[in-house]
Amino acid sequence: MADITVQNLTKYYGDRLILKDISFDIQPGEKVAILGANGAGKTTITSLINRFYEIQSGTITYDGIDVRKIRKSDLRRSLGVVLQDTHLFTGTVADNIRFGKLDATDEEIIAAAKIANAHSFIERLPQGYNTMVSGDGANLSQGQRQLLAIARAAVADPPVLILDEATSSIDTRTEALIEKGMDRLMEGRTVFVIAHRLSTVRNSNAIIVLEHGGIVERGSHDELLAQKGEYYQLYNGMFELA
Repeated sequence: MADITVQNLTKYYGDRLILKDISFDIQPGEKVAILGANGAGKTTITSLINRFYEIQSGTITYDGIDVRKIRKSDLRRSLGVVLQDTHLFTGTVADNIRFGKLDATDEEIIAAAKIANAHSFIERLPQGYNTMVSGDGANLSQGQRQLLAIARAAVADPPVLILDEATSSIDTRTEALIEKGMDRLMEGRTVFVIAHRLSTVRNSNAIIVLEHGGIVERGSHDELLAQKGEYYQLYNGMFELA
């Protein structure tokens, strides 16, 4: 487990302000959820932690070290990432999971698939773990691709997880499998979640609500409900949709 501290983070795309003076920290073993409308800046924060973009203003530290001083390859190896858009490559199912840890044994791959709740569907494939994946996973459903992405993160066994856990266009049964897989994957790790599901939000140590690139509320589920502000409205809207 590790801690991540974000201080005075500001980000522009051209002239457009995306993040405005964002500060928060995640302690080892904590789960922090970030909520906000599309364009609020949620994904930009995770991209800056991964150094997909370079930091323009402010700092992000990982275990007290500025991420700009950590080699990108080392940084990304210690960050497990499960994104809303899953990318697979041509190769076997096992190869796609092993991409998370290139020297993983077959036993480790199966164990990771079981953590992710992917093992049962893999075993039903024509050649099981040796089934070829084609065209970025075109022969698999969206839910199956996401389960493989969770297994890929699990086999890497990272101290920190970044999850964009949207499950749009996935049937209810598969969504339940993904949710259980993510819950298992999050155990004993520092977790940063771009949150979409009510269950993820409620179980977080802290919730951060973004609006127009700035933090408008932060606190626990109960604290934010008591304030009857932005989170209260989001929560009740999500509850009605559930």
